[in-house]
Formats: sequence, structure tokens, C-alpha cells
Amino acid sequence: MADINIFDLPVNRKSTASYKWDSSSHTDLVPMWVADMDFRTAPAVTAALIRRAQHGVFGYTKVPDAYFEAVTSWFREHHQFLIDRREILFTTGVVPAISAVIKALTKPGDRVIVQTPVYNCFFSSVRNNQCELIENPLRYQNGTYQMDFDDLEQKAADPGVKLLLLCNPHNPVGRSWTAEELRKLGQICFRHQVLVLSDEIHCDLVYQPHQHIAFATQGEEYRAKSVTFSSPSKAFNLAGLHVANIICADESFRKKIDKALNINEVCEITPFAVDGLIAAYTEGFSWLAELKPYIYSNYRFLCEFIRQHLPQLHILPLEATYLVWMDCSALNRSAKKLAADLLEHQHIWVTDGTVYGDAGEGFLRWNIACPRIQLQRALERFYCFLR
Repeated sequence: MADINIFDLPVNRKSTASYKWDSSSHTDLVPMWVADMDFRTAPAVTAALIRRAQHGVFGYTKVPDAYFEAVTSWFREHHQFLIDRREILFTTGVVPAISAVIKALTKPGDRVIVQTPVYNCFFSSVRNNQCELIENPLRYQNGTYQMDFDDLEQKAADPGVKLLLLCNPHNPVGRSWTAEELRKLGQICFRHQVLVLSDEIHCDLVYQPHQHIAFATQGEEYRAKSVTFSSPSKAFNLAGLHVANIICADESFRKKIDKALNINEVCEITPFAVDGLIAAYTEGFSWLAELKPYIYSNYRFLCEFIRQHLPQLHILPLEATYLVWMDCSALNRSAKKLAADLLEHQHIWVTDGTVYGDAGEGFLRWNIACPRIQLQRALERFYCFLR
């Protein structure tokens, strides 16, 4: 008998206070929305957390040298990103990190560029710091997305613009930005004294032949005039541990960010966060190497299903993340209404594209990080609804 793929094994998450599974009253819900995976994390991470739990004392935690060594080694080995441990500030998550950095490096009324459609928490992080959101919409052409550099040049030239929030890789459109694209973006921003904040939380979920390019690796100016956000939470399914890192080479910026983390009271992490990250980055690579092909095989399965049964829809190329961007514009329905009807009538929970800005109209976002049988069930219900 063939070996069973560990990622094919369903995990019952109902009634576990799961935000993804327990936010609906539907007993037969198939949730394909919020960005956490329906897979157990790497066994090494589970073992580390069990050891910590068995210790039985969960007091205030001093982050040890091993934590910083795990982060720097991981990025050196897997992303050719050389980080001095002094450049690392730990915190509870990438969203709190982004909010703290905006607080640190702007004043109310400053403007921040985002490239829509984009991760929805970018909007709240900008507005919660009393800054103005400026959109540099991505260009949707020939079934994929490109940066609009002409529009970016115009927007960045506004002296009120202080920051650009880069999603690298991009959620929800699945792009893994190339070195050429990142360099051109940097040249425009630096020409106009705009700092780049690069959210790289999905950096470990990039599929061949693409590779993740850290923005800060593109030269000294890119390193000095940017801030990078990272976390093992997406690749290793650790969102509930609440751990992330801010990487900032400029000492003056780093001091301001450290102060903002303290003002926002997100400057401490738990013993489980520490041990989980260390285990993921030091012992989790082989598990991740098995996970990525499984997710990509789910993507191919979804593409083939749509090709056979719903060819009027377009699935965008998945270069990175486990979030599939589906062009449903041929249906001539609003994305919000379509997503709501799918939840009400078929109990499939996918994300309405306009959550990511007006540029997401006509699209749905699907989270395919789940056992194949769950994806198949959702797609069959989707087809049944549209038929």
C-alpha cells in the first residue's frame, strides 16, 4: 500500500476556538478564507512546544541568543540575506510590527503608498496611525499583475509621501517580485526620499522556478532605506504563537521603532513563541520542503478543475503564498455578493476580493493550504452553485 501523504490527513479544528472554523454557525462549513493552514506544524515544532509545556513554568521570557542565531542562519542559508543580530527587533506579529514602524517613522497626516489589491491590514495600519493612504494600483494585464512604475513615480514625487508598504511576495495576487522589479521600485522611492517597508511574511512559500528576493539584499541603499518584516507564522502555521521580527539596518530608525513597540505594548513575546521559532528555523526545513510541493499540487488540481468545469473563470499564476487569486469577472456579479452567496447557500467561505481594495472587484481569494479532499469538496460546491 502506498504511503499516505501526511498533508492528506484531515485535522478536526472544529470547536477548538479556531477563528477560521468556528466563526460560522454552519456545521458543514468548508472554510477557504483566512490565511492559516489546515495542516499540523512541523513535528520538531510540536516537540519543542511539548517540552516547554512540560516544564510547567511560563514566566516572563528573556529572548536568548539561540533565537537570534536561528533567524540570522535561516535567512543567510535560504535567502542569501545577511542580517546582523543587532538589526532584529522581535514582536508579536507582522501587523503590530507594521503599525509600530509607521508610528515610528511618520507623523499624522503623512502619506503612505500601497499597491492594491493588497493585504487588507495595510489599510488599517496606515489609517490607525492617522496617515493618508495613497494607492499605486497594480496593472492587471494578460491575466497577471505588474507594478505600474509610471504611476508610482508620480505618487512618490508628492513630498507628503514618506513610506511605501511593499507586499513581497504579494498577497493576494501571488506574485514573487523579481530583482529587477524591486530595484526599479527602490530607485523611484529613494529618488523621492520615500522609505520602503517590506512585508516578507510569505518569503518561505515561493515555488520553482521563482525565488524570493529580499528587498534589502539589492544593495546598500536598499538595506539602509528599508525595513523588513518576517515571521515563521505562514510557512510553519504558527500564527497563534504570535511571533515576528523587524529587521532594520539603520540604527536611528531602529531606536524609533523600538520606542514605538514599547508605546504600543508589543515588545514582549512568550516562551512558546521563542521555542517555536527556534525549532522551525533550525529543524523545520525538511517538513517545509515536503509542504510546498503539496500546496502547489493543490494549485494544479484547482486549475484543472476550473479548466474542465468553469472555463470562463481565470486562475492567476501562483508564484508564491498558498492564496489563489481567482478572476470571476466573467460572472458579472459583485465579489462581495458572490462570496456572501457562496457562504449562505453552499457553506463555502472564500474571501471577497474587495477586502483588498476596490481593485479586487470581480475576484475571490482561495486559501488552498488544506488536505486535497477539503479543496475538492469546496470546488464541487462552487461548481454546483454556479451551475
